[in-house]
Amino acid sequence: MSQVAVPTPPVERGQVEAKAGRVKKRMTSRIASMIALVIAVLWTIPTFGLFLSSFREPDLIESTGWWTLFQNPGFSLQNYQEVLLSGSSSAPQLGEYFINSLFIAIPATLFPLALAAMAAYAFAWIKFRGSSTLFVLVFALQIVPLQLALIPLLQMTVTFLHPVMRSISDVIPIIPDQQYLPVWIAHTIFALPLATFLLHNFISEIPRDVIEAARVDGAGHGQIFLKVVLPLAMPALASVAIFQFLWVWNDLLVALVFSSGTPDTAPLTQRLAELAGSRGQSWARLTAGAFVSLVVPLIVFFSLQRYFVRGLLAGSAKG
Repeated sequence: MSQVAVPTPPVERGQVEAKAGRVKKRMTSRIASMIALVIAVLWTIPTFGLFLSSFREPDLIESTGWWTLFQNPGFSLQNYQEVLLSGSSSAPQLGEYFINSLFIAIPATLFPLALAAMAAYAFAWIKFRGSSTLFVLVFALQIVPLQLALIPLLQMTVTFLHPVMRSISDVIPIIPDQQYLPVWIAHTIFALPLATFLLHNFISEIPRDVIEAARVDGAGHGQIFLKVVLPLAMPALASVAIFQFLWVWNDLLVALVFSSGTPDTAPLTQRLAELAGSRGQSWARLTAGAFVSLVVPLIVFFSLQRYFVRGLLAGSAKG
């Protein structure tokens, strides 16, 4: 079989940009811009207040509000020092939990993204009996509350997955019996319906001529998916990856249920919840810890933001 020449027409990028321009023109107005600006300011004020509080002394935080900064000045790095550098049992360092969150969030983003991309391609370009019904069922899974599925999924994990993990740990001692695998599987299951639906909307709008040209050149479904669909669907993949990563990084409920809760596997959000103390008496440290946890999500968002808007606008208008 001859080498497959992957068609990469420059028209495709121009179509996406033109479509995004038309949508932007239709949705842009002075009134809408003013409303969006007001919402953005109102949304930012609490975060700005939390940021100022993270640099204030604990006594000032407990006695005065952040808006009295000029009447009651006093800046200190004590909160960040306790969060990052303290080694006491009451305020341990966040480094270990930070690494745990990375080990949880990165695979829990890549796994559903890969599976959803393959499923979206199959639903869009591989016609088989019952494909439409199956796609509707996958889409309908979004209405199932996450909390409703936690206990059945946890029972299945304890019954089937944990014995396998313990057996592997007995055979290979270097592999601990407490692993991230249950959390990865849970996040993957919960993310697949929405990710498949979003990616299907994008992949199904790839021009049929592009797919047919690859088939004429002798490409199979695997080659079409890897060499044609994935490069064209990069904006949508990046958008879904951002949403999934932020969801997993900020998650506390799923991590509490499926992780062991020990420092070996506990995420950063669990430790942040503990920083305030059992009665919320030390929430000054929580202000600093919250902004420490924002570093990675901000890096992910700004590194992929050029794909973000393109991914959101793609498929929102036709013609």
